[in-house]
Amino acid sequence: MPDWYTLTVVGAVILAVVVVIVRFRINPVIALALGAAAIGLLTGLGPVDTVSVMTQGFGDVMMEAGLLIAWGVLIGSMLNEMGAITRLVETLLRVFGKRGVPYALGLSFATYLQTIFVDAMIVIAAPLARRIAPRLGKAGTGIMAATFAISLEVGIVMMVPGFAAVALAGLLGVPLGIMLLGGLAVVVPTVILAILVTSVLFRLGFWKPESDEQQLISDGEDAVAVGAKGGERSQAFGGDDDERAAAVATAEASTTSTERGPRDPASVPLLVLFGPMLAALALIAVQAVLTVIEIELPAMQFLGNPVIALLLAVIATGLVGRATVGTPRVERALVRGFQDGGQIFVLTGVGGALAAVIAEGDLGAILQGYFSATTVAPLLVVWVMAAVLHIAVGSVTLSAITAAGILGPVAATLGLNPLLIALAAGAGALFCIHVTSNTFWLLQSFLGQSVRGALKSVTVGVSIASVIALGMTLILSIFVS
Repeated sequence: MPDWYTLTVVGAVILAVVVVIVRFRINPVIALALGAAAIGLLTGLGPVDTVSVMTQGFGDVMMEAGLLIAWGVLIGSMLNEMGAITRLVETLLRVFGKRGVPYALGLSFATYLQTIFVDAMIVIAAPLARRIAPRLGKAGTGIMAATFAISLEVGIVMMVPGFAAVALAGLLGVPLGIMLLGGLAVVVPTVILAILVTSVLFRLGFWKPESDEQQLISDGEDAVAVGAKGGERSQAFGGDDDERAAAVATAEASTTSTERGPRDPASVPLLVLFGPMLAALALIAVQAVLTVIEIELPAMQFLGNPVIALLLAVIATGLVGRATVGTPRVERALVRGFQDGGQIFVLTGVGGALAAVIAEGDLGAILQGYFSATTVAPLLVVWVMAAVLHIAVGSVTLSAITAAGILGPVAATLGLNPLLIALAAGAGALFCIHVTSNTFWLLQSFLGQSVRGALKSVTVGVSIASVIALGMTLILSIFVS
């Protein structure tokens, strides 16, 4: 088929997917599946092959990422049940002081705490953030809100075990250990620099408390901003954010005020609570390094395999949970984890189905003709496509997966490392988080910001991180072939 026809079909279908999600509020999973089927039929794959390729693409991504996402969700749910996040934030404040706590908190949220769902993390940690904010000066609320937004969103798409990062790695065939190391190289400087830039801007007068903050109706630890427009939040994953936030808050309250485990969780050292997850990430990283330097150790190949390492972490975290909060609460946490993770599995798999249908055609060869044989142009195109998709759809994960799936074939034809495509897609998907994002409204509600304030801390803050992450990815491309 002519090049112009293939490009027109793919472009029109992706635009239609965006429209039905944003305008008609169709669940992204359904919209993506319909889009994949339409591309297959309109580009000549035929009915039978279209279904076959979609099924194969779904299965391939689930084979790579399904168990890993499941293990991460379960670990996060159990840590939540044990009150580990609240204790960690309080500890960071004591250790790093008021000036250092945004960076310590940001790096924690963006790296090893990525097993916790964003909405749960915001609800759990927001009361502590509100207590920290006054110690940071007049712009404290804005600085803490930007810290939350930047670190949580960057970690989701660029840092293992963030579920979007795991999904991107599976979609593009990037070994999870390599994704972890590459993500770490980009995420750490991105988070530090983005928090620094936004903090300086806010302290120089960009943040105006009189118009960017609003009074909170305080009800214990569950203060919510007056006038929060929760009803305008988009369904980035098809769920109702008000209900999810309320459920998280209710669950958290229940764990602190009703049941008591066999011992007080506060008496258990934080290192014991987080130790299994940190050990798993260390095993994965060590095996990734051994692979790069071409050393084969059978024991490490087994223990450092992400599926095994995270499975061991699930088991060990469960044992710690049983000893601290009791078996019933651990089992309840596991059930909640499976419920919360269900749509992430399907969204990830359907994203793989769309990518497989596109890759089956000749789009990769067509795009190759428009790029010079350098690593810069394709990465910029991936970033721009993911940014545009995110502005329209409001889902960081959906836009990153779609952009990577469309332009992933270019990586193979140009000899470009798929790790760079994954990181560039993640960076682009962070650009301009705004009123279509559930994270925007959660941060606006729980951190005492006006809508104008949230536009500064969330939209501007994370957009700065998006541009910095692109720069870090381009720098990494010099060293990664």
